[in-house]
Amino acid sequence: MSLVTYELDDHIATITLNRPEARNAINGALRQHLNAAWDRFRDDEDAWVGILTANGNVFCAGGDLKDGEGSVGTFGGTFWEKPTINSFESGMELFKPTIAAVNGPCVGYGVTGILFCDFVIASTTATFSFPEVTLGTPTIVGAIRLPERLRWADAMELLLTGAPMSAERAKEVGLVWKLVEPEELQAQARAWAQTLTRAAPLAQRATKEVAWRTANMGWIESVRFGETMRKVAAATEDVAEGIRAWQQKRAPQWRGR
Repeated sequence: MSLVTYELDDHIATITLNRPEARNAINGALRQHLNAAWDRFRDDEDAWVGILTANGNVFCAGGDLKDGEGSVGTFGGTFWEKPTINSFESGMELFKPTIAAVNGPCVGYGVTGILFCDFVIASTTATFSFPEVTLGTPTIVGAIRLPERLRWADAMELLLTGAPMSAERAKEVGLVWKLVEPEELQAQARAWAQTLTRAAPLAQRATKEVAWRTANMGWIESVRFGETMRKVAAATEDVAEGIRAWQQKRAPQWRGR
């Protein structure tokens, strides 16, 4: 049984954590499978939108405390030479649209993973927590990413208490984009993914990359980078198709080229 499944249909890739007997806790093997799935999604030109979800009643119980070897990566060399892990939750550059469909508890590593998704759709049974501080250890990647998504005090509420946050509260503070009933979760995530596939995939990626890279740039540098991306996108077949479709008053047929 694969610890992470990958399914592609109509340009939508669904990546599913598949270790329900262990509450989808992250051990070394699952981490490797998950990294491989995100690599596959990034490199597959037929995959335009990604959905991250999980089997079972728990989205992710965080790192596996009983089988944690390799779950956070191991590196040679001295501690200051350790590179950022090139995985989705730790800095992979991935500019395709991504959706997290969260059901049940989402803990530690699980929350960090969904912070790199553009849209978080959660069931009313979902909860979110960073329990590391209750175990005497700091949260790192979550502490870097969460204040970029939420107001400072709301981020610190999660990071400094270690207590679970309800789905309703997560929606209130902006961690969750849309709240649905459990039985509607997968259908709602799929429907939104289908909506996203109606736009030009390369234009989406260029737009997301501009938003991502310019977050810490000055205005002039941001505009210059954006105009460079516009020229790159202008050379694609999809731009010509978009103009033809508009002139002919029909829906465009995107090819991702």
